[in-house]
Amino acid sequence: MKAYVFPGQGAQYVGMGKDLYEQNDLGRQLFDQANDILGFSITDVMFEGTDQDLKQTRVTQPAIFLHSVILAKTLDDFAPEMVAGHSLGEFSALVANGALSFEDGLRLVSQRAQAMQKACEREPSTMAAIMGMKDETVEEVCRQIDAIVVPANYNSPGQVVISGSIEGIDQAVEQLKEKGAKKAVKLKVGGAFHSPLMEPAKQELAQAIDQTRFNKPTCPVYQNATAAASSDPEQIKANLIKQLTSPVKWTQTVENMIQHGASSFTEVGPGKVLQGLIKKVDRKMTVQSA
Repeated sequence: MKAYVFPGQGAQYVGMGKDLYEQNDLGRQLFDQANDILGFSITDVMFEGTDQDLKQTRVTQPAIFLHSVILAKTLDDFAPEMVAGHSLGEFSALVANGALSFEDGLRLVSQRAQAMQKACEREPSTMAAIMGMKDETVEEVCRQIDAIVVPANYNSPGQVVISGSIEGIDQAVEQLKEKGAKKAVKLKVGGAFHSPLMEPAKQELAQAIDQTRFNKPTCPVYQNATAAASSDPEQIKANLIKQLTSPVKWTQTVENMIQHGASSFTEVGPGKVLQGLIKKVDRKMTVQSA
């Protein structure tokens, strides 16, 4: 079975999507439509901006979403039998499998980005990548710390990202190094994504998601919050809302997709991050870029 996966924040680069705009009529039409919906020229930032411009959450998230979705829509042989997306990428996956319209998907992503930006500004917070340590050990250390810190991304075996207050992350990084983590490094991010500190953003997004029409998808989506396949629009909505304060269960998602018959994975969007993570879950798996 053909599985398609969609990247999240961090995969962006200046110039992404420019070829789709210049060489494809549908691509140009969708990018122009996106500029109208967003009320600013995101194509200018994507094609000609600086790294700094593109790093702002309110720009990054719609930019990656647009690159992924427009690429999927312009592929000749796009016929997914299962899809998944990493964090933000879940929205791209839902547009690609017909659960959400392009316009609604973009509006939700834009609202999500702005709500997350606000939550980040409300309280200084960050994330850290932990390498070479069992998930259970990371979870145990996080539980014992008397400040907000939780596992946020289970990216691949031995690679977990934690998220929380500056104090919580600092304490966790120190303790995990003492316990033998190969690497415990703070990430250059604006806030604590997929942690309880995203609760205000979750409430804001929940309202927007509740008011948006979701259709029955053409194929199952494996969702971050559960790592399980969903095809029911109401269940998809509930899991999408939950996602903002829940960990991204990427390792478990890939394992479940393989168990359910995925024979190849195609990454649709900027970068190759997910291909690397999938290979770490199962090195025999066929992975490629769209």
